[in-house]
Amino acid sequence: MLLNITLGFLALLSFLLMLWQWVVARRFPLHQRVPPPPILPPLTLLKPLKGADHATESCLRSWLAQQYGGSVQILFGVASAEDPVCNLVRQLLREFPGADARLLVCGPLLGTNLKVSKLAEMERLAKYDLLVISDADVWAPPDFLAQVVRPLEDPAIGLVNCFYRMANPTTLAMKWEAVGVNADFWSQVLQSQSLKPLDFALGAVMATRRRQLEGIGGFATLANCLADDYQLGHRIARNGHRIAISPVVVECWSEPMGWGAVWRHQLRWARTIRVCQPAPYFFSILSNPSLWPLLWLAADRGKLALSLTAFGLLVRILVARDLQQRLTQKPPHLVHAWLVPARDLLHTAIWFLAFLGNRIEWRGESLRLRRDGTLMRTGRT
Repeated sequence: MLLNITLGFLALLSFLLMLWQWVVARRFPLHQRVPPPPILPPLTLLKPLKGADHATESCLRSWLAQQYGGSVQILFGVASAEDPVCNLVRQLLREFPGADARLLVCGPLLGTNLKVSKLAEMERLAKYDLLVISDADVWAPPDFLAQVVRPLEDPAIGLVNCFYRMANPTTLAMKWEAVGVNADFWSQVLQSQSLKPLDFALGAVMATRRRQLEGIGGFATLANCLADDYQLGHRIARNGHRIAISPVVVECWSEPMGWGAVWRHQLRWARTIRVCQPAPYFFSILSNPSLWPLLWLAADRGKLALSLTAFGLLVRILVARDLQQRLTQKPPHLVHAWLVPARDLLHTAIWFLAFLGNRIEWRGESLRLRRDGTLMRTGRT
């Protein structure tokens, strides 16, 4: 009896948390634009790069073709002149001869996080005080820069970031992962923000000022951090500045991935969040809207439990579908609706495994995650 009551309560709690997450996401002005000011501040865009795939050219071109009414300096940083992305960047620079853009071979490396080492080198060569940092796999709409800098007109805001959508879930494994990215992640961030001010950053695109970066010691202080985006936002917030979310959404593109690659990516993400926010991550299992109803049904086996569980799973699928449609601006295929509860159940295993080790795989390297969120190399995978 006690077990049934406990599981029934957890099923109800997870359902209510899901509805709360949906409501705060529906209230957020996603995709809305505001008129740009007549004069836009000059900015430097930092693009750390490594390798190239089928989408790299399109993603990089989207930044060179930005419709921005102010001066833009673009720095592309690589660790080696032999990186295949170098030829692609040179080709794009020829295509945009009027752009204030250059390719930098960065070195020496400062720490385990190669991306941050490149950013530290580019930081020294940035012309302007307004800095925008973007990952290599990000495609931005033409008006993105003009929109993302607007919140920084408020001096209380120290960093602006934005949501991103998984643009090309081509395999079944990626479609499963897309439920977490395109439905759950962004709405969970807004749910967290409804409780307290945001104190971390999302790494697809971040805009900040040089003085905020210098206030935390520059990129060099993040050279051994895995979650450099989280740490950048967290340290800026800790210095008394607000973190803002732009309603404009960018796209993240990746090569097709099978279940093994997706699983390793999700486990790396989970262990990173567990180190950064151990208590919230531990209690996040309470918001799993498929796990607890199914456990309650397995323990109760009654008609009421069956009816309520079926209703709860249906609402979960409909909510996830609505959230994905809001972010991606196109409806997901109904044939993949089963991936929503499948995502919840498999994520339970990932949640559990996040506490059982500190080893992660990132860009072909085997790394160990220390308790303070820094990285130690262990070898090649």
